[in-house]
Amino acid sequence: MHLPIYLDNAATTPVDPRVAEKMMQYLTPTGHFGNPASSSHIYGQTAKTAVETARAQVAALINADPTEIVWTSGATEANNLALKGAAELYQRQGKHIITLKTEHKSVLDSCQQLEKEGYQVTYLAPESSGLVDLAKLAAAIRPDTIIVSIMHINNETGIIHDLDAIAKLTAERGILFHVDAAQSAGKITIDTQKTQIDLLALCAHKIYGPKGIGALYVRKKPRVKLAAQIHGGGQEQGMRSGTLATHQIVGMGEAFHIAKLEMKKDFEKIQKLSNEFWGELSKIKGVTRNGDAQHCYPGILNVCFPGQKAEDFIKTHPEFAVSSGSACLTKGIEPSYVLRAMGLTNEQAQTAIRFSLGRFNVAWMERSESGEIKPSL
Repeated sequence: MHLPIYLDNAATTPVDPRVAEKMMQYLTPTGHFGNPASSSHIYGQTAKTAVETARAQVAALINADPTEIVWTSGATEANNLALKGAAELYQRQGKHIITLKTEHKSVLDSCQQLEKEGYQVTYLAPESSGLVDLAKLAAAIRPDTIIVSIMHINNETGIIHDLDAIAKLTAERGILFHVDAAQSAGKITIDTQKTQIDLLALCAHKIYGPKGIGALYVRKKPRVKLAAQIHGGGQEQGMRSGTLATHQIVGMGEAFHIAKLEMKKDFEKIQKLSNEFWGELSKIKGVTRNGDAQHCYPGILNVCFPGQKAEDFIKTHPEFAVSSGSACLTKGIEPSYVLRAMGLTNEQAQTAIRFSLGRFNVAWMERSESGEIKPSL
């Protein structure tokens, strides 16, 4: 079967074959299938060693200490643990949280749950560029503010927020800074020694690792404490109980290791492909790109096609596997809340398509005879 060109890498990436091969070694009867918590025999000991090797690989990508990495089931759980766990432990210092209206639902819904528990949340509107206004962020800070949560790369628009500037603001005021880095880890540089991020959510499947595994970076100097949200055997320093999925953890470690080695090469190739692709799309009359192109990850292009709803575009262009700017809700399709927060009307947001490029799109481009990208638009 002739498959469409996959341009939905922001939703998920394929597992890199090198990662899959590594994972297989921790699944079968002839492999290292033991429970990492079973320290009394070689099976468990070998699995434990693999888990700690992967922990070090994840830490290395963000320049952290391995003991600052806590395994989770993905970035959604990591965001929940960060916000709810910190809010619970720091509530005596205050019950006010600041975030952006364009955050991932795992952040927004966690904040809404905390509101039900008596916390107050300020939801800042971004500028039309999609970026947060630092002056407005500073003005929103109150004496009882305990957490600021701003994502690194926006999953719909690709906007890159200035973590250094935000971290400086929060550190000066003694406020925790939480970052959802699901879209940015392994794509652009994150340095936790240089930037005082306190809590950082990570996942594997956005960077050619397996689904169902992620991690939360929890700063140790100065020390950040969290209340556990999942209770049981007390794994992960008591912050996240549950039997560790060795094969998935190994996969995440290998994916992050490869990303550390190949990030610069991947970025340059994706940037070239993105420029060529946008060069073709921009020839279409009336087409506009959403978000600040100067502060944007090139692998995500959010584009409005005037006069054509996203769902119609997808039906009439089966050669592309893409996502619309709409979220499927129980009441039907609604315009993207991210684009609406940036000032787009419902009608404009309904015409938006997200094209997201990845490592293996680059390989496809290099295999083509002419190197040209010719979308039949």
